[in-house]
Amino acid sequence: MQLYNTLSAEERAELIDQAGKQRLTLSFYAYAKIQDPQQFRNDLFIAWNKLDALGRTYVAKEGINAQMSVPAENIEAFRETLEAYDFMKGIRLNVAVEQDDHSFLKLTVKVRDKIVADGLNDETFDVTNIGVHLKAKEFNQILEDPNTIVVDFRNHYESEIGHFKGAITPDVETFRESLPIINEQLKDFKEDKNLVMYCTGGIRCEKASAYFKHQGFKNVFQLEGGIINYAKQIKEENIESKFIGKNFVFDHRLGERITDDIVSQCHQCGKPCDNHTNCSNDGCHLLFIQCDECNATMENCCSTECLEITHLPLAEQVKLRRGKQVGNKVFRKGKSENLKFKHSGELSDKSLAKANGTKDIRQKIKVKKVLLGKVEHYYTKASVALFIIENNELRVGDKILISGPTTGNEMLVLEKMFVNGAENTIAKLGDKVTFEVPFRVRLSDKLFKILT
Repeated sequence: MQLYNTLSAEERAELIDQAGKQRLTLSFYAYAKIQDPQQFRNDLFIAWNKLDALGRTYVAKEGINAQMSVPAENIEAFRETLEAYDFMKGIRLNVAVEQDDHSFLKLTVKVRDKIVADGLNDETFDVTNIGVHLKAKEFNQILEDPNTIVVDFRNHYESEIGHFKGAITPDVETFRESLPIINEQLKDFKEDKNLVMYCTGGIRCEKASAYFKHQGFKNVFQLEGGIINYAKQIKEENIESKFIGKNFVFDHRLGERITDDIVSQCHQCGKPCDNHTNCSNDGCHLLFIQCDECNATMENCCSTECLEITHLPLAEQVKLRRGKQVGNKVFRKGKSENLKFKHSGELSDKSLAKANGTKDIRQKIKVKKVLLGKVEHYYTKASVALFIIENNELRVGDKILISGPTTGNEMLVLEKMFVNGAENTIAKLGDKVTFEVPFRVRLSDKLFKILT
C-alpha cells in the first residue's frame, strides 16, 4: 500500500508533459473534528494517488487545509473523495485564476497540530463565532464606507506584489505575528469601525474573525473564499477589482495575476517586477523578487556571495552548509540586507508598470530530461560507473545528467562508453553500460539524458 511519493519532482514533470492532459489547480479547507488524523491522512493519500492528484495538504484534529493539482478529467471523482465525509459535502473548491500543469509536482499529505499555525488557544474562545462572509460585490461596497478598516492577513512577501487598495498590510513573516499587532493597532476602534479582513483563500480569516470578535470588535467581516474566489467573481460578474497586482500562491507558480498592475520592484535593481524566485544557492533558498535581466546576470542568486558559492564544487558547497539550519525555507524568508528594493509594511497602491503576460512556470524546471537508469556499481580506482538502461536509449555524444542527494546534479557529454563489455556508440533497453566519470557516484544516483 503506497503512502508516500516514489517519483522526484522532475520525473513527475516529465510524466505530466507526456500525458498532455489539462490539470486544474485548486484549494479548499474545512474545519471539523477529526478523531484520527493519521488514518484520515492515509485514506486521502490512497484515494488521491489513484486519481493522479498532486499537492500539499495539512490535516489535524481541527480539519483540513489543501492546495491541489488534479487532472481535469478526474475532478468529479476527486470531489467524490471529499464528499465521502459529511463535513465536506458541498465544499467550495477555489479554482485558481491562472492554470499551469506544473503547479504541484508531488502529493504531500501531512498531519499537523493545526491546519494553520495561528498560535491561538482555541479553548479560550468560540472558534465557530465567525465574522460575516462577504462576496466580491459586497466586499467592494463595504470598502467604500469611510467607517471601514480593511486588513490583509497575509505575510509581507505576499502583500508586496498585490493587495487591496487602502489595506493595512502588516510587516510580518507569519500569520500568528499579525494577530496581536492588529489587535493593538486597532484597539480604539472596536465599537465603531467595520473590521474587514481578507487572505488568500479564506482560511486564515475564518479563525481570525472569531478571534477578533472575542477581543471585542463588534463589526467583523471577511472576504468569502479569499482573493482567489474574489478574482473569480469579479470576472464572472464584470465588476471593478479593488485588488491591485498579483496574488501570491504557495505552489510552483508563486503567484497568479489579478490585474495587469505591477506594484513591486525587482529587489536587486529596482525595476518594476513582481516575479518571485528562490535563490539557487541550496544553502540559502531566499525567496525574493527578481527581474529577467538580474536573473541572467546573477544566475538566479540573491547576492554575489551566493553566486560564488554556486560555482564551487558540490563537495565544497555541502561543507559550507554543514551544521547550518538550511532545510526548506522556500516561503519562510524574503528579507535580507542584500535586497536593496525590498518593501514591506505600509505599501503603495500605485501601479509602477503594466504586465506583458503570464509566464509558463515550466521554466522553473531548469533541465528537461528523460530517465535512463540508475547506478549499479562504481569502480573507485578506475573512476568508472556501471549503469543498466531501464528506459529509452543512450548514445555517444548525448549530454547526460547524473543526479543524487549526495552527488548533486552533475552534467557531462558522453564521449566513450562500453556496452555489455564492448565499446559501442549506442545502448538500448536492458544493456549494461560503463563509462568514466570525473566524480564519485552512489548507488542511489540516477542517470538522465538531457533533451534539447
